[in-house]
Amino acid sequence: MSRASIGIMTAQMQTTYDDLLRVWLEADELPGIEHAWLFDHLMPIGGDPLGPALDGWTTLCALAARTRRLRLGLLVTSNRFRPPAVLAKIATTVDVVSGGRLDLGIGVGSRPDHPLARREYEAHGLPFAATADAVTALDEACTVIRRLWTETEPFDVAGEQVRLTGAFGSPKPVQAHPPIVIGGRARATLRIAARHADVWNIPGGDLDDAVARSALLDELCADIDRDPAEITRSIHLGVSYDDPTDARERVSAAVGAGFGHVVLGLPAPFPQGAARWVADEIVAQV
Repeated sequence: MSRASIGIMTAQMQTTYDDLLRVWLEADELPGIEHAWLFDHLMPIGGDPLGPALDGWTTLCALAARTRRLRLGLLVTSNRFRPPAVLAKIATTVDVVSGGRLDLGIGVGSRPDHPLARREYEAHGLPFAATADAVTALDEACTVIRRLWTETEPFDVAGEQVRLTGAFGSPKPVQAHPPIVIGGRARATLRIAARHADVWNIPGGDLDDAVARSALLDELCADIDRDPAEITRSIHLGVSYDDPTDARERVSAAVGAGFGHVVLGLPAPFPQGAARWVADEIVAQV
């Protein structure tokens, strides 16, 4: 079995910045943990619905300033939350602050059938675009963001969902362009991943489904003459601190199924030594 790139996700709900920083600083000193992630929700989607939830991008920038090695990102940004040119500016800032360690995770946005995720739009005065419009917006956003990262002259955009006049990004990211990580399992999202993704991520609760979706991504790449091997396959696996054996088995199964990028979701509250536990009990054993 080939070695996977393994990282952690610490969703910033029902926790504090100090606890997040503690886990990330510990992980930053452990070479076996290669990347770290937050999520992009403005309110909790688990536990106390009135509990704390820190903003993802501002928290990520703070953690980027305090770490030195980990690659980092949000798994994944809701494209429904921010106009793409604004998101490109935010992402560039994090890439600069981190010294070139950002992976841009992005997706259509919260599922319309998830009530705790859906409520945050109305609570923050954000429109919840229809699915077809949101899919088109994600496709256009990926194009616009990459252009803002790379083009050397202002440009206009007259898309179906994205319209810009005199768009220009300065400064540019430290990286030639931060890798784009597209999350999702729907065919429409996978079609966008085939066009734009450097990494594709899917929740790993059902490995058989994840494998089937990966095969569908291969087909959609073939439709546009893109080599599917250009897209790293990533899977998110939740873990229990009480059962590292289960986590090890699921990581091994996912890697054996072709997922070379694994994100381990750590539940809050984070015990002391949570990152060391991941490195010793999971990473070193698979």
